[in-house]
Amino acid sequence: MQRLENVTGHDPAGELLAHYLHAQAGAFLRGLRLHREAGPDSDLAEGAALAMRAAARRIGATLHTFRPLLDAAWADQLRTELAWLCATLGGEHTCAARLTRLLDALHRLSGSRVAPPRGEGGTLTVGAARAGALLERQLTPARTRAHSAALQALGSSRFHAVADAVALLASEAPLATSAAAPAAEALAPAALAAEDRLERAVADLPLGRAARPYNSEALVQESESQDQPWHQVRRLLRLHRYAQEVLHPHPGDLLHGGAVQADQLPCAGRALDRHRDASEAAAAASAAARTPRIAPATAYALGVLHADQRHEVEAARFAFQRIWQPVAVTTAPAATTAAS
Repeated sequence: MQRLENVTGHDPAGELLAHYLHAQAGAFLRGLRLHREAGPDSDLAEGAALAMRAAARRIGATLHTFRPLLDAAWADQLRTELAWLCATLGGEHTCAARLTRLLDALHRLSGSRVAPPRGEGGTLTVGAARAGALLERQLTPARTRAHSAALQALGSSRFHAVADAVALLASEAPLATSAAAPAAEALAPAALAAEDRLERAVADLPLGRAARPYNSEALVQESESQDQPWHQVRRLLRLHRYAQEVLHPHPGDLLHGGAVQADQLPCAGRALDRHRDASEAAAAASAAARTPRIAPATAYALGVLHADQRHEVEAARFAFQRIWQPVAVTTAPAATTAAS
């Protein structure tokens, strides 16, 4: 990882921190305005909700990482409310994306469009067709409930209080007295602590095993809770990335060096996003397979689907390892070439 000890900013830490929070609050408010103008059920509204979530995540992460430089009670309260909002706004998108992922995977595995067969024709197996129909019956109501919950939340007094707090944040950030110190003395240590937590979490991952493709690590796990260390790394990586955005408002200012270049961090994050999506999709397929009294062909198709998504989990781990430790991946081929 790149190190942050070299940050040499002499401007007050509070100026950099407030500038970042103001910008993210502005992005949130623009998303909110677009959402209101677009109407609740339009494609623009979905994009606006995603923009609001992205800004809310960045604000919440910043309040967490740089809490010592802020009014602690205010930061804790707003962070809690933003976490609630992110979870509420993201529910529908998560359900829709998971169903699409599972149906696309069934399509790919069966070689035909996944939908209950109508009349004659079509090469889709009965098991895959019924599996797709079962997943739709289970996940579509969840998406509908999430959509209703989001609409209810956006009209609630709780949301309006959050929006008011963010609107105030767009012009004023409640800073602690410690924020008057130079950025190198106040911001960098907090960001470095976030980086160190990430590095310790990555060190606990079985990256050596993940470096070997088709190692079946993700397939032999008896408990999906073993995915949690990878999910934790994903969360810590996001905190680290956002801390860097505070320290280095311009991407070109990011430091380079270490195991991972600054511009590789988004790639590492996307690999971990794929890991989470695949593991949660596999869990959904497994849950569907436990539905009482389903046909054996349906259960078999869901089992194949579960295994496919666990393969995707393994592939995502391999991709993350190649980004994080590229030297370890290329050492063996280089040695072979030298020997020849």
